[in-house]
Amino acid sequence: MKLSATIITLNEERNIARAIESLRCCDEIVVVDSGSTDRTVEIAEKLGARVVEASWLGYAGQKNTASERAANDWILSIDADESLSEALEAEIWRIKKEGPRHDAYTMPRLAQYLGRWILHSGWYPDRKVRLFDRRKAQWVGDYVHESVKVEGSVGHLDSNLLHFTCDSLSEHLRTMDRYTTLAAEQMIDLKQYVGWHRLVFDPLWTFFRTYFLKLGFLDGVEGLCIAYMAAFYNFVKYAKVRFMRFGR
Repeated sequence: MKLSATIITLNEERNIARAIESLRCCDEIVVVDSGSTDRTVEIAEKLGARVVEASWLGYAGQKNTASERAANDWILSIDADESLSEALEAEIWRIKKEGPRHDAYTMPRLAQYLGRWILHSGWYPDRKVRLFDRRKAQWVGDYVHESVKVEGSVGHLDSNLLHFTCDSLSEHLRTMDRYTTLAAEQMIDLKQYVGWHRLVFDPLWTFFRTYFLKLGFLDGVEGLCIAYMAAFYNFVKYAKVRFMRFGR
């Protein structure tokens, strides 16, 4: 079993080395870059990755492009701010040695937020399909929250994919601004209505669900931040929909 790792990038010089260095179980690493102006490409090439330049096609489109440019049918797709844990790497080595029993595999994703590993708040185990046979699977999703659609059997790995999210609240706010715009555009495209009740009550429910029902309080101050930010995300998303649609 030959395995290609794929990563899409745009100005990821802070993260790219950690991601690539965790991919020792892969036979090649393909980085699809959409115009980085920092040292992302230089670092990736220095670490042995094959870099492909491609115009931005959206998250799903860009990741499908990366799969298409790979030399092997089996793909391990990670983001630049992710890396394999040693235990996950060992699981993948075992699959390569014994041969895959499924067409794709999910893995739990463990996120680090403001320097803390988050075990609750709805953030864990956050299973994602990241290891798959491209002949049986592809990325789907026009705006945000892209995912792998599999036409075949799906197995489940036990070990964590590590996700290094925001180091500061300022970074979180910048990321949120970008994603709420994409989410609002998706809602408009789907002709979803946003009334005042959603603006008022959905954020409140989101906070309650995240902090209490999903045990965010067990994640300390960081869990409180996650709950507030999740509520604020929904408010901003719905507000953007109204302003994009009605201008007010």
